[in-house]
Amino acid sequence: MRIDAIILRELHIPLLRPFETSFGVTRQRRILLAEIQSEGLTGWGECTAGERPFFSGESTDSAWQMIVNELGPMLASESPDHGGECPQIFRQVRGNRMAKATLENAIWDLEAQLEGVSLSQLIGGVREVIPCGVSLGIYSSIPELLATIEKELAAGYQRIKLKCKPGWDVEVFDRVRNRWPAITLSCDANSAYKLRDADHLVTFDAFDLLMIEQPLWHDDFYYHSMLQKRLNTPICLDESIHNRRDALAAIEMESCRIINIKLGRVGGFSEAIAVHNAAQERGIPVWCGGMLESGVGRSHNIALSTLENFTLPGDVSASARYWREDIVEPEITVSSAGEIAIPDTPGRGYEVRTDLVERLTVRKETIRAFEMVA
Repeated sequence: MRIDAIILRELHIPLLRPFETSFGVTRQRRILLAEIQSEGLTGWGECTAGERPFFSGESTDSAWQMIVNELGPMLASESPDHGGECPQIFRQVRGNRMAKATLENAIWDLEAQLEGVSLSQLIGGVREVIPCGVSLGIYSSIPELLATIEKELAAGYQRIKLKCKPGWDVEVFDRVRNRWPAITLSCDANSAYKLRDADHLVTFDAFDLLMIEQPLWHDDFYYHSMLQKRLNTPICLDESIHNRRDALAAIEMESCRIINIKLGRVGGFSEAIAVHNAAQERGIPVWCGGMLESGVGRSHNIALSTLENFTLPGDVSASARYWREDIVEPEITVSSAGEIAIPDTPGRGYEVRTDLVERLTVRKETIRAFEMVA
């Protein structure tokens, strides 16, 4: 495909309510969108980097600079036929996976449109619906959290994930479990604990959790392996897994029994599919994590979640949980059974509301191929 232009935009979109984790509180998302124009078609990608480099080493500003100065011109100089060619195109740039995923995922969207198939079909998806869970941040009080859980369960969500940190964990789990003994419940620490907290973490076994997500250091396999040997509850790794090699190492070391796959964290669909396949071959279930995406990134997550080994409910929930008005139509909705139906139209299956995108845009830059030097 010939790339005519890459248009990068930054949008500012307020969340309906603040979202607190062990990293801090997010009230507004600075979202980067890449619009790639090719032969009359348009593919869209979203950067999932945070406003500050807390979840990963990338941020909104670093990703902008990397796309504008390096990755965008590299891609615009090529004519990729397949999204899977992007890692080779970007090979000279180390790291910066979220910036790379922004562009690669848009190419997969374009490829699906050119082939006349849905994005889920293009990547080998097998599901017509996907099960959905919700991720709930750290609240100002336990009663407020309980009221939110009641609302989300009534909406049909199949799994409740609680963000946790020292001081906001055991008492919270106990109150939730006493209220709802049978729900599917998990927790996510975002690396808030240390190995010295192992005795405390072992007490989490009492709450019949589906998993404990990333309790220790963001770049660690070894100490997670030590901790997993003491836990009955499966550890799920998130931040530690950047590629297939990481997944294989973590599985071989028995550092986890579940893997969370995030498109931005691993660099796009190519590596996400490779991680999925490696885990499936070794009997390790996976699920799709969320990064407070708009409807563009959320639609990519929906497609990814149709792969066969995504057997656990992910964080792919409805637009209305986060945004007063999403930038795609139709907005993403979850059925009363806690499921999202998979679009069967070519590409991502959700149209971008370009009028709203333009209103929300605070900066914009068009990227074209490197000028050839004689």
